[in-house]
Amino acid sequence: MNPSPESTFVCPIIIEDDRTGLDTETIRRALRDNLLYIQGKLPELASKNDLYMALAYTIRDRLLQRWLTTQQTYLKKDVRTVCYLSAEFLVGPHLANNLINLGIYEQVEKAVSESGLKLEELIAQEEEPGLGNGGLGRLAACYLDSLSTLEIPAIGYGIRYEFGIFDQEIHDGWQVEITDKWLQYGNPWEIARPEAGVEVKFGGYTESYTDENGNYRSRWIPDYVVKGIPYDTPILGYRVNTANTMRLWKSEACESFDFGRFNRGDYYGAVDNKVHSENISKVLYPNDEPIQGKELRLEQQYFFVSCSLQDMIRIHLHENPSLDNFHQKWSVQLNDTHPSVGVAELMRLLIDVHHFDWDKAWFITQNTFAYTNHTLLPEALEKWPLSIFGRLLPRLMEIIYEINHRFLDKIRIIYPQDDGKMSRLSIIDESGEKYVRMAHLACVGSQAINGVAALHTELLKKDVLRDFYELFPEKFSNKTNGVTPRRWIVSSNPRLTFAITEKIGENWIKHLEDLRGLENYVDDGGFRDSWRRIKYDIKADLANYIDKKVGIKVDPSTLFDVQVKRIHEYKRQHLNVLHIVTLYHRLKNNPNLDITPRTFIFGGKAAPGYFMAKLIIKLINSVAEVIDNDPTIGGRLKVVFLPDYNVTFGQRVYPAADLSEQISTAGKEASGTGNMKFSMNGSLTIGTLDGANIEIREEVGAENFFLFGLTTEEVYAKKAAGYNPQEYYYHNEELRAVLDLIGSGFFSRGDSSLFRPLVDNLIYNDPYMLLADYQSYIDCQEGVGWAYKDQEHWSRLAILNVARMGKFSSDRSIREYCEEIWRVQPVKIELPDYIQANAGLSVN
Repeated sequence: MNPSPESTFVCPIIIEDDRTGLDTETIRRALRDNLLYIQGKLPELASKNDLYMALAYTIRDRLLQRWLTTQQTYLKKDVRTVCYLSAEFLVGPHLANNLINLGIYEQVEKAVSESGLKLEELIAQEEEPGLGNGGLGRLAACYLDSLSTLEIPAIGYGIRYEFGIFDQEIHDGWQVEITDKWLQYGNPWEIARPEAGVEVKFGGYTESYTDENGNYRSRWIPDYVVKGIPYDTPILGYRVNTANTMRLWKSEACESFDFGRFNRGDYYGAVDNKVHSENISKVLYPNDEPIQGKELRLEQQYFFVSCSLQDMIRIHLHENPSLDNFHQKWSVQLNDTHPSVGVAELMRLLIDVHHFDWDKAWFITQNTFAYTNHTLLPEALEKWPLSIFGRLLPRLMEIIYEINHRFLDKIRIIYPQDDGKMSRLSIIDESGEKYVRMAHLACVGSQAINGVAALHTELLKKDVLRDFYELFPEKFSNKTNGVTPRRWIVSSNPRLTFAITEKIGENWIKHLEDLRGLENYVDDGGFRDSWRRIKYDIKADLANYIDKKVGIKVDPSTLFDVQVKRIHEYKRQHLNVLHIVTLYHRLKNNPNLDITPRTFIFGGKAAPGYFMAKLIIKLINSVAEVIDNDPTIGGRLKVVFLPDYNVTFGQRVYPAADLSEQISTAGKEASGTGNMKFSMNGSLTIGTLDGANIEIREEVGAENFFLFGLTTEEVYAKKAAGYNPQEYYYHNEELRAVLDLIGSGFFSRGDSSLFRPLVDNLIYNDPYMLLADYQSYIDCQEGVGWAYKDQEHWSRLAILNVARMGKFSSDRSIREYCEEIWRVQPVKIELPDYIQANAGLSVN
């Protein structure tokens, strides 16, 4: 008997698009198609890189659906957009992060496995983008992740460096810089947009003229013009459909080949313009000691800022009849002083290109920009000699003079007869050789100024930018840095992620304050046992990596004492070394001494021209060589320097650390973000009251933080009273013995001259006050050793550290920027359903 039509139920067939579908079988088909038709390779002939590229294109297709829908939504809704201008974006590898944010890690792992491959091997194949060299660039990357996760319309603008800062190798203990060829096999995550290229002027001269309305104008006649080509990378948020854009600019010649010069036999000259133009985006921050390096760095900064502002104006005029409301539609954040030339460039574009009068252009400019200061070191506040700035950017030099003239006219009214105040506030430093002070330009031309940790912001107000704070107190606020938990816990520490989620659910990944729920399990002995097993397994993985990478065997049961960050005297890696040598000296004098076995792990790069930082790397490796090969130590001390510190390196090391070294001189570190990443992964901190250490200690509890050293006020007081490091050297017998041992040549194969510059600098100068903090540090480290012996107690401290790190999510930082500086709102992105009948192209 046939059923009646009314009783027939037809189950609809769900059809997935091979480019956007998320189930395992669809991903398998897409993977094969991309291998065949994008890579042009048969499976049996494909290299591991071909397979990685095919998988990357498969995942990128799923990003593009969200990215294009995001752009379409923003255009329809005419939104206010955040533009984050940064000379660096240290984004790290994309593949694993995108799988996590899409929520398809397991499906892809299964699809890859069923295809006879291993996902972890394909993930490891990805070359890390060489787009940054430290905390500034990594912060920018975390902020892009959070902007997308919070569904905030945003564009990150920067430079597409062909070569990263450098790959680091260690030869005979010395750093050797190797070219970072991160693009040599291509970058599957980016899309070139040559049709959106813009032109940027350099050099030449200006000429004045009167326009048709009788207004004075200036025309820039450049020596040469460079073309900026944008390359777009989608940055997907976590479990949302928002995919914002990271737009990086590549420099090209407007005319790459001069046939006239070629025909005259000048074969090198025929491509001169191409070579010079492409140098601008060739390499990340060259050694800027020689004058050519300084010029190239200024060229880089102006190039990407001019490209970006021209791009914003183009987008704006596509949707708006004029630029009158530009400041209402765009909020532009200057990530440190590198992009602060944008203040003068926006004025140039508004006045010279779009013919605004000065006052209206200045109003728009001031209400468009906001400035983040990232440093308390005077040498890091950029200043450009007028001789360089005026030669490269003559029209901007005129505009800066005019900005400064009008600004100082107002200052004279507020502070009559105060020449000192005038001199300190001036954008032009006239105390010797004349300079353009870029931080001053940013302060004058921005509607908001912020520091990146509570102490840092207070020191900006009291010291570095005191005169500007007195003049514009309403502009200043603090926005403590944060890091994204997606990259720094979920992606880098899946074991810990699983353990946390099993107890409190997965909501913490987007709301990190929910980690507080772990406090309910701190007294659960079973949970603490599980916690220790996870940590041991992670440390064992790192031990295996260390053995393969540098051939040193380390014991995962020892205390992993870790300091990984840029090598700089103020970060005081050499104070850490003094502690190591102190322990070694004690063990040599008393072989039966009861100490907690430790593995000291270092990582970080020194600037190529920074002699003392490179000597510190050599000292670490020389001490490691002696201690690691001394049979009388019996494995109680091990020292490892792991080369080539980057994001991938950090993801491997942060989860394995027991102790995080945050030992900068108080008042020198603006914030730090490595301190946050360590704590989020269950490491305890030994540190000074510097940067964000102060806030971390407040959050996790003073009893869960190993504090030592002088406070900022004490540092200032000692300096003012005439700090004399020799007093510490002569009055501390153990310190003197340690410095004398290093200076004697004991760690340098008898060469007593090798480390003499470092030792003498400490004894006779000691700008970062290591000797003043030495004994406090040694005593605190002794407390660390005793605490580690009680593993139950240590586990309790580690769990509390993780549970109380909610404040340090970059999501919290971005919410504060959105509410208090940028005044932007989230925009929900809805993906349309896939309908096969609508899949064809239809152009109106």
